Formats: sequence, structure tokens, C-alpha cells
Amino acid sequence: MDGVLTDTVELHYQSFKKLAIEENVPFNREINERLRGLSREDSLALLFNDRILTQPELARLMKTKNKYFLELASSMTAKDLLPGVQNLLDYLTKKGFKIALASSSKNTKFIIERLEIGAYFDSISDGYSVRRAKPAPDLFLHAAANLGIQPAACIVVEDAEAGIEAARAAQMTVIGIGPERRVGNADFIFDSVAAIDLDKLLTEVNSK
Repeated sequence: MDGVLTDTVELHYQSFKKLAIEENVPFNREINERLRGLSREDSLALLFNDRILTQPELARLMKTKNKYFLELASSMTAKDLLPGVQNLLDYLTKKGFKIALASSSKNTKFIIERLEIGAYFDSISDGYSVRRAKPAPDLFLHAAANLGIQPAACIVVEDAEAGIEAARAAQMTVIGIGPERRVGNADFIFDSVAAIDLDKLLTEVNSK
């Protein structure tokens, strides 16, 4: 979801920054980039890497960070879809593809509601669906099972290194969105969702 369907990176940055200032821990855009694709718990573990967090403290930090994020995300609308997303969803629906959303975020359904695209998805797997978040393959395997499709027949669209690692572990074909330094392990790489040439890609996949 984040970084593929919509860009909430700035919202996460602002909410993490506010929390980091309050907790007096180092934080900048480089650190924020390393959090891409990680669950809220894993993100906080990375952010507070020099500090041992008790479970109550971790729960407090997660709740506070999410509160800040939701305050910012509440103003999102369908206009916040990234370029090319609407066309891709319409194309996939027209062609009869099954579509699943697999995101580590526990705010997935809230964001999808704000973006007004929930009707496109046959299945939604989120941070509540599995115990192990990306880079474990569990989330993608959960999505495939919900669709009734074998993992090898699935194509994942990802913008994060952790997500690409998860997709490969699930033995799925993966499209990487973004710079090669971040998504270089993907089977196919595009600069953006709008740049995806799905017909050409499917021809290559089916010829293997």
C-alpha cells in the first residue's frame, strides 16, 4: 500500500519525527527511508536501537506514533492515489485478475477507505493478519491463500526492500517500484506504477 498505491512516507516521517523529538532519539530522512515496508513494531525497534524497550513502553510508543499518523492521514482522499494506480486497478479488474492487498500496516483498511478503492480488492491482508511481518513471506502467503491462488502464480508490486525479500521468499514474481539501489532484487523494475507495462511483463513471465 504505502509507496505503491499512495505515498504516506512524508506522513510517517512527520509522525516519527514528532515522536523522536519527544523521546530524544536521533531521527532523520535517511533513518525514515530504512523504515520503509517495516511493521510499526519493527520500525520502533530500529528507531530505538540503543534502548531496550519493555512491552508496556513499546505499546505506548506504538499507540502514540499511530495517533500522530492518523491525525495526518485523516485528510487523505482519492486524490492521494499515486499516478497510474487507478488505471492499473481498472485494467486488472477489466481483465478479470484477482487483486489482493498485502500491507504490514495496521491502518490499511482506514487508508483504503480514505482512498475510496476498497471495492477493487478481493482480499486485504494487513498487520493484523499474520504474526510475522515482512521480510517474512507470511503476509503474501496469507493473501494468496485468501485468493485461492498458488504463490507461483502471483505477481507482487513492491517499493520496499523488505517487501521484495518477502515476495521472493514466498516464491512469487515481484515488480519493484523505485530506484535499483532499493528494489534491485525484484524480477522487474519500474520507476513508478504508471510506468508498468503489464502486457509486456505478462508475456515475459508466461514465456519462462
